[in-house]
Amino acid sequence: MEPISTTVIVSALAAGAAAAARDTAAAAVKDAYTGLKAVIQRKYAGVDVTLVEKKPDSVSKRDSIAEDLAEAGAEGDTELQELARVLVAALEREAPQVAPAIGVDLEKVKAAFLRVGLVESAGTGIKVRESEFDAGIDIGSVKAGNPGDRVNP
Repeated sequence: MEPISTTVIVSALAAGAAAAARDTAAAAVKDAYTGLKAVIQRKYAGVDVTLVEKKPDSVSKRDSIAEDLAEAGAEGDTELQELARVLVAALEREAPQVAPAIGVDLEKVKAAFLRVGLVESAGTGIKVRESEFDAGIDIGSVKAGNPGDRVNP
């Protein structure tokens, strides 16, 4: 599975915080959010996740936490990445209105070629799964991961 950046992890964390704060939040979302938050607090004690709990829409808070995680060495943490994926999946299933956006999401595509132009997304820019291409893949400019600065396609 492809690694995800600390910016995407923090986007998931912020979306989870926003969803979990609602009385109507599904148990799966609350559990996934609590799990991700607990691992960050256990492994990266110097990273203050309460910043996004207070202001989940704040780009500067998200950027600060992503920077702190990167500096703490979380960039390659597979446990953290998997918990972020679990949270995003729970959000997509249970609270799609707050799930981090994906600009292009393709699954089970069979084609000679894939060409993607400009993609701007709050979450993952391009996601392709279980697909086959006979020739090349040509991806243009992708801007992803900064929710306050991006347009959701």
